[in-house]
Amino acid sequence: MEVSYKWLQEFIELPESPEEVGKLLTATGLEVEGIEKIDAVPGGLDGVVIGQVLTCVKHPDADKLSLTTVDVGTGQPLPIVCGASNVAAGQKVVVALVGTTLHPKSGENDSAQPFQIKKAKIRGSASEGMICAEDEIGLGTSHAGILVLDTDLPNGTPAARYFNLESDYQIAIGLTPNRIDAASHYGTARDLKAVLNRPLRLPSIDAFVVNNTDLTLDVRVDNAAACPRYAGLTLSGLTVGESPAWLKQRLLSIGLNPINNIVDITNFVCHDLGQPLHAFDAAKISGNQVIVKTLPEGTPFVTLDGVERKLTATDLMICDAEKPMCIAGVFGGQYSGVSAQTTSIFLESAYFSPGSIRKTAQHHGLKTDASFRFERGIDPNITVFALKRAALLIQEVAGGLVSSTITDIYPNPIEPFRVSVRYRNIDRLIGIQIDRTEILRILNALDIQAEELSPDAFVAVVPPYRVDVTREADVIEEILRIYGLDNVPLSLNLSADSLSEFPKIDPDQWQGRIGQLMAANGFYEILTLSLTRPSYHDAIRPALPGADVTLLNPLSEELSVMRQTLLFSTLETLAYNLNRRQKDLKTFEFGKVYHKVKLDDGTMKYIERMRLSLAIIGNQTSESWNQKSQPVAYHDLATAVQRVLNLFRVKSFETQLADSTFFQYGLTYVVNKKPLVSLGLVTPKLTKLVDLKQPVFYADFDWQALLKLATGKTRYEEVSKFPEVRRDLSLVLDKTVTFEQISKLARQTERKLLRYINAFDVYEGENLGTGKKSYSVSFMLQDTTQTLTDATIDKTMQRLMTAFEQELGAVIRK
Repeated sequence: MEVSYKWLQEFIELPESPEEVGKLLTATGLEVEGIEKIDAVPGGLDGVVIGQVLTCVKHPDADKLSLTTVDVGTGQPLPIVCGASNVAAGQKVVVALVGTTLHPKSGENDSAQPFQIKKAKIRGSASEGMICAEDEIGLGTSHAGILVLDTDLPNGTPAARYFNLESDYQIAIGLTPNRIDAASHYGTARDLKAVLNRPLRLPSIDAFVVNNTDLTLDVRVDNAAACPRYAGLTLSGLTVGESPAWLKQRLLSIGLNPINNIVDITNFVCHDLGQPLHAFDAAKISGNQVIVKTLPEGTPFVTLDGVERKLTATDLMICDAEKPMCIAGVFGGQYSGVSAQTTSIFLESAYFSPGSIRKTAQHHGLKTDASFRFERGIDPNITVFALKRAALLIQEVAGGLVSSTITDIYPNPIEPFRVSVRYRNIDRLIGIQIDRTEILRILNALDIQAEELSPDAFVAVVPPYRVDVTREADVIEEILRIYGLDNVPLSLNLSADSLSEFPKIDPDQWQGRIGQLMAANGFYEILTLSLTRPSYHDAIRPALPGADVTLLNPLSEELSVMRQTLLFSTLETLAYNLNRRQKDLKTFEFGKVYHKVKLDDGTMKYIERMRLSLAIIGNQTSESWNQKSQPVAYHDLATAVQRVLNLFRVKSFETQLADSTFFQYGLTYVVNKKPLVSLGLVTPKLTKLVDLKQPVFYADFDWQALLKLATGKTRYEEVSKFPEVRRDLSLVLDKTVTFEQISKLARQTERKLLRYINAFDVYEGENLGTGKKSYSVSFMLQDTTQTLTDATIDKTMQRLMTAFEQELGAVIRK
């Protein structure tokens, strides 16, 4: 985006140089990418000053030359040989000093070659400058004589000041998408106002009056969601023609080409105040109606560039009673715009929904100054002000009368954003404590009002044109950019902070940790399709949580439903690898499963959940000369499952038999009365469905339930100075009693001293009796505060034995 230095000065006093202004803007976040000098005439009259002829005599050796001395304000008059016939003593003249490069004109629009003024001797007389004619300095084509000025300006004054031709500077700003509020000279000046603490000057619209109501149109908005505010008025008695010099100069200073006085004013106001405008030829508006609405899909419309475009059903259009006239906020129509024959116009000023304009502009591939602003969100409260400003300027450059009252359709005014801000967060994010009075001054300078003030906080009321300031962090950023990043000292210990709330448990982070754990233990990650065969589900239908999610247009019958378990896609992967002689496999997969359930009101609810599966098949290790291969067993899988649980610090769980629909044998671990993981040997009935003949051990985790058990906290304890003591018991129990029951009962009986329990032998034999088995169990006891005595150990073991006998019917073998 380009802004003009002189144009900015209309809004705020700027004694600073363009370079200094550029540094200030960059410091506030409006990064200046370049500053280019713009001369009103080639060369900008640099080195050309006003001088006064002190003496003038004829050259002794040339009839048409004169010898003059000229005061140019340096204290030492310059000798200049002049060939003009009208030169005389006492005249105020234009003098080009030695070293100046002049850009003369040789014809109506042509420029001659530039040349540099040098010290010279002309017919033996010294000449240290040049008294200029208008063509020699590029101000005209006449060479009839030197310019004689009528001025009291002191000698040495730059001639550009006398001719009001001072150079402008084009400042190129790399405007970020969030700072659309600064996409105008007024918006840019607002930042300078805040950082310089100077008042802002807005152009006056007090002279605006409605001259008559002879050209009143019926304006209607049918789509208020896409057009929250729409304003307009008519002007008649206009004369379309070339823009005056000041208007053309303003547009050229930011790289725009003048078109005609009406269109140029709409472009001027767009870059002046940031409000895009559009002028329609009122004579071409059928039925005296202006309607803001959408049209049917495929409606043809010819835009200003002569291209016929097919409209979508969501394109917002400005229409009359018969036809579309303009793509709202994007591009005008070929047949409704201002032409040389236009004498009356309807002038539009609106606020369109950013989403609507963005969608239309993207669809048609149109990028205009108007769409650039509308699709990012302009100020909805400057609409009428800009309309009045444009009307006054049009009357100034094209004559005419305001021939209607202002139509302003704004049913639901856009409210300011209200953001709660705490001082401690300001201090924390900025890194220093800024004086509270300065904070409030900065906010007020940015048009952000502070309400509900308290010693600790306030509510920031943000104007709607600041679409990027909606959170507490945004308000703090506004304070910081005006206060100045350079004013915040670097601390010795660099740190960062944030107001964002991050989840305590990051699923992706935990998934990465499990992946690393599995890979470190020889598992390969697999990724399989979420689509599967309906026949797989038919084989396990009673155990499924709900009905199948069926594809409406499946590619094939074999892939027509969404999977409800990862089991079959894992089995297919194992079979694929076994068929290629990869026999010893360990795999894991993170994947989603899907089903639907019928609610009480008859509607279907679709459910998807993340699962983690593990599978092992073949031998524990590959064949080797020094180690005999052993086939994988249930406990190999149980060890991998335990490693996953250890990572999540799941220390205790209950067990129950796994669902026989899936497993020939196995267990389900239950935490908080909810299944966490099921593991075991997959039933051959299911492995045969994928032509697998080898035994497969499989584990299925409820990943979301597992994440709920995760904790980011780690507790450290000092290693006890006192020794552990081991005691063993041999328990004869019913076969139905599990080691889990023994462990659970032991921990309930002795909570303080029992560190861990381990079954180191299990025996079943006829000598024990029918339906009996023997567990040899070790108990590790430890007191972290003192050495255990024999009496304490015996007492503890007696309590355990009594509990086993009474609760589990155990016989203690002594």
